[in-house]
Amino acid sequence: MHTETKLFCKGGGCTAKLGAGILSHVLERLPKGTADPDLLVGYDSHDDAAVYKLTDDIAFVQTLDFFPPMLEDPYIFGQVAATNALSDIYAMGGTVKTALNIVCFPETMDLNILGEIMRGGAEKVHEAGGCLAGGHSIADSDVKYGLSVTGVVNPKKMYKNNTPCVGDKLILTKRLGVGLICCANRVGEASVEAMAAAIKSMTTLNKYAAEILQQYDVHACTDVTGFGLLAHLHEMLDGKVSCNLEQKQIPVFPEALAYADEFLLTAAAQRNRNYVQDKVEFTNVPFAMEEVLYDPQTSGGLLVAVAPECAEQAEAQLQAAGLPAQIIGTVVDKKEKEIYVR
Repeated sequence: MHTETKLFCKGGGCTAKLGAGILSHVLERLPKGTADPDLLVGYDSHDDAAVYKLTDDIAFVQTLDFFPPMLEDPYIFGQVAATNALSDIYAMGGTVKTALNIVCFPETMDLNILGEIMRGGAEKVHEAGGCLAGGHSIADSDVKYGLSVTGVVNPKKMYKNNTPCVGDKLILTKRLGVGLICCANRVGEASVEAMAAAIKSMTTLNKYAAEILQQYDVHACTDVTGFGLLAHLHEMLDGKVSCNLEQKQIPVFPEALAYADEFLLTAAAQRNRNYVQDKVEFTNVPFAMEEVLYDPQTSGGLLVAVAPECAEQAEAQLQAAGLPAQIIGTVVDKKEKEIYVR
């Protein structure tokens, strides 16, 4: 481990995101410009990436994501940041093709640290089957790293994040709680085992889950990142439908619940709570579980609305591939609240 990296691990990852409410307030005021019929998904849809149609069978998927370190090991940080950025392509149903590095780095810091960050990122791009094609760097007072990624998708088979159907089963492909674990780690309270499990989750590409899910009738998909499960689910329901969640079915790191009980909480989770709490009704849900559901996830899993007749088979195949995927709930007709957790 590079001791110098302790200087830049101040709390990052997807906890560094602007709050969803703040972001929406800004985006809705941007000039829209002339509508382009080939822009199938843009920023006005709150989706995970942009999709632009080139032909009837080919569209490119474009995204970027970068953030400050949430880990002291620069190589692992590079892997996590890249895995997180690549995830948006999979959330749209696409395949990764090219990636560009985005680097902010202090000129006074050891360049070997930067080399380790970029090595970790490059390995994940190659694992995804993409080509690392260049990038851009600037001198900055703090370290930040990520990728701009381009993928391809058949426009007829792409996923959107806000098109679930009543009766769909909701599947989550990774455990929740990495934000709480990383928060505990920064103050020396996380166990070695908890951090190792969180790192394994954050460095697992959603490619493997996406390849399995492409075999099934997926109606909507998003990846769970900085807004936490409940705010991303709020975007998926889009004010049109509601859902019932079974808390016992939601995959969670047990240590995250323990750290929440110790009030090792993040400001980002509280922003998520403030943004979406009036749309959620909890029944017999402990405080710690509430915090996990609001917890910002760095490089989280896919949240998928799947046709009910194939959901159990999809869940079984995901689990057979070694993924902690679970059916966590059901999409229902619109009710007073959007999300019911019991």
